[in-house]
Amino acid sequence: MIVEGKIFPYKKKITKLFELAGKILNEDFSNVNVSVNFVSENEIACLNAQFRGKDSVTDVLSFPNLQKSVSQNLTEFSDEIVDGSLFLGDIVICHKKAKSQAKEYGHSTNREICFLALHGLLHLLGYDHIDKQDEKLMQSTAEKILCQFGVNR
Repeated sequence: MIVEGKIFPYKKKITKLFELAGKILNEDFSNVNVSVNFVSENEIACLNAQFRGKDSVTDVLSFPNLQKSVSQNLTEFSDEIVDGSLFLGDIVICHKKAKSQAKEYGHSTNREICFLALHGLLHLLGYDHIDKQDEKLMQSTAEKILCQFGVNR
């Protein structure tokens, strides 16, 4: 998997987390590309207002490139491969919000960044939390991956 964007110093960690997620989810990420960027509170508030109609700072936003459901495998999107790469979409994380949430929840900023990045990736892969059943599936999937990655609560 290729992870690009403004995510220093977390790039290696997020890349490894996403690679583990691919293995656990039985997805082939060898030709997959994801953009992850850290932005300011102002930037994420503007994006949240523009794309979700919510005038507030949020922790993470995802912008999927594919109309993928959880039940679909990425191999079904071979027609979307451009120059040998399948672009899943963009993940935007507010670093300052992540730090404050980590403090609020009593765990490390590292754990919160991993959670938010993975949360964004799961959205790109078709997971959602609109209804209780979908939320339960998304949460249990995230916890399984984070536990195996070694960043438990």
